[in-house]
Amino acid sequence: MSDSKTPFELMMEQAQEMAKAFNPAMSSFDPKGFETLWPTMPKDAMEMWFGKGLSKDGLDAKTRLLLTIAGLTMQGAQAETPFRMTVRHALEAGATKEEIAETIAQMSMFAGIPAMTRAMDMAKAVMEDKKDDET
Repeated sequence: MSDSKTPFELMMEQAQEMAKAFNPAMSSFDPKGFETLWPTMPKDAMEMWFGKGLSKDGLDAKTRLLLTIAGLTMQGAQAETPFRMTVRHALEAGATKEEIAETIAQMSMFAGIPAMTRAMDMAKAVMEDKKDDET
């Protein structure tokens, strides 16, 4: 019976086995758990650092974060932790779920449907996590 895994899946399995060999503690590492170590920055702090702190007429933090989501989607939404954290911060900065989804959907014209789908899946998971935190 032939193995139905793609070359990429086989390469990732080999990389995971190698990481476990170098450091057995890596066998239980969960990148999503790593995200919980980083607190969500308050909107006022985001405005100070990323929003109108440099230019009072510049982009606000929400718009900057939506642009960041667009850029990360354009890269194929490969950097999962930064993407998820940016969605979380965009929500904190006042972006609606609809604005985030529209930003990602707009990138499908440039990044392709697979990148958009991956980004939508990750954004949806963040939004569901945030909903669970609120209850």
